[in-house]
Amino acid sequence: MSKLKGLLLTEGMHGMISQAEGLARGLELDFIHEKIELNNFWNFLPPKITPAKNFVFKNNLDNDNFNIVISCGRKSVIPSIYLKNKFKNKIINIHVQNPKVSLKNFDFVVVPEHDSLTGENVISTKGAIHYLTKDELVLSQNYLKSKINPKKKIVSFVIGGPNKYYNYNDKMIDDIFLKIKKNFIQNNYQAIIIPSMRTPKNVIQRAQNYFDKQQIIISDIDKQAYLSSLQLADHIVVMCDSTSMISEAALTGKPIYVAQMPPKKNNKRFKDFFKLFENLNIIKNLGTTVEEWSYQKLDETQRVSSYIKEKIKNYDFS
Repeated sequence: MSKLKGLLLTEGMHGMISQAEGLARGLELDFIHEKIELNNFWNFLPPKITPAKNFVFKNNLDNDNFNIVISCGRKSVIPSIYLKNKFKNKIINIHVQNPKVSLKNFDFVVVPEHDSLTGENVISTKGAIHYLTKDELVLSQNYLKSKINPKKKIVSFVIGGPNKYYNYNDKMIDDIFLKIKKNFIQNNYQAIIIPSMRTPKNVIQRAQNYFDKQQIIISDIDKQAYLSSLQLADHIVVMCDSTSMISEAALTGKPIYVAQMPPKKNNKRFKDFFKLFENLNIIKNLGTTVEEWSYQKLDETQRVSSYIKEKIKNYDFS
């Protein structure tokens, strides 16, 4: 039997790509990825008051050379609904994250448990699904190994970037750098510092100026370096602004510290996520001590994709 074909719709941000591609790989789809761009003022309107018409978005999505649509993020909601309305039961559409429209527009909705969304077609996950796999981590381990001092432990520090909940001002960054230095580097750890797509260049430059030359600072987006750093790490530190990267790190089963920053607006969803992961013994807040702990490796992508495959195994796409 040939593979089902998938169409992934996202805004092109790392967290969204990771979630959509992770599910597509879990479903064993032959997929293509379309970065959604909305026209004019439709960028500023919520999906619930936006018509499900193709004049809303710039992308040409009118071919039917796919079986499953996986959308993630606000801008992808309307294109997914448009395709479902157009092709009806010839396709299955799955939305990742809360679409903030009627759930009846989708065959499946995959949302983190801390979103508190319920419905017959809702699949709740502990944290975000993502595109990392255990096999990939193992295969990428040697990518950075030649740069590692074998006499030291490793802390991998994954940096996110500013969003509508968190600023990245110099004082906050310096405070976190100081904790990395005091907690780890001064206690026989070598740091691997990994940026994400959202990490400002000045933050990478600041890290290069702050840390000594024995630390490994990756200056560009490099997925293999990211995977290698997670696999090599004894401890992982992730900035608080990315629940996606914290969820990805939880695949390792290694102790994860979250570097908290004061929010600039109500961050209830983040707080709920942190509370859930604390209760699962996955994370602790980065403070002034380093502890050892363990937990069951979190692989929600595999669980969700297995569930959906079972549900659609007899689906008639004709």
